[in-house]
Amino acid sequence: MEKNQFSIFETELRVRPDDIDMFNHVHNSKYLDYVLAARYEQMEKFYGMPWEHFTKQGLGWVVSHVDINFKRPLLMNDLMLIRTGILNMNDKGCAVQFEIINQKTRKVASDGIFDYVLIDLNTSRGTKVTDEMIKAYSI
Repeated sequence: MEKNQFSIFETELRVRPDDIDMFNHVHNSKYLDYVLAARYEQMEKFYGMPWEHFTKQGLGWVVSHVDINFKRPLLMNDLMLIRTGILNMNDKGCAVQFEIINQKTRKVASDGIFDYVLIDLNTSRGTKVTDEMIKAYSI
């Protein structure tokens, strides 16, 4: 995997009962939710440019592609650390690298990359990432 050149931020979450599937571990779709929840928090807390900053401007970030590796299962009540950071940015969007680490075992449960594009909420079409956004997220 490509080396992250930007800051890595961490968010702690706990596995909830409704995250568990019929095999008694976290359903694969929930890993996507964990990363999205962590990024939502981190946009405000660390970048100072929360999700709402974009929506007020009629903009939104949309996931266009995800590469995810499932390495070890997470179980009911596991505490996890979600580490994310921008891998690269361009005028159309960004790639965000992530790791989900089981706090008890200190092992990676899942990792991968989310590709995001910036869209105009009125047209649902891609739009250009501004220099202000690139500067805010390039820490």
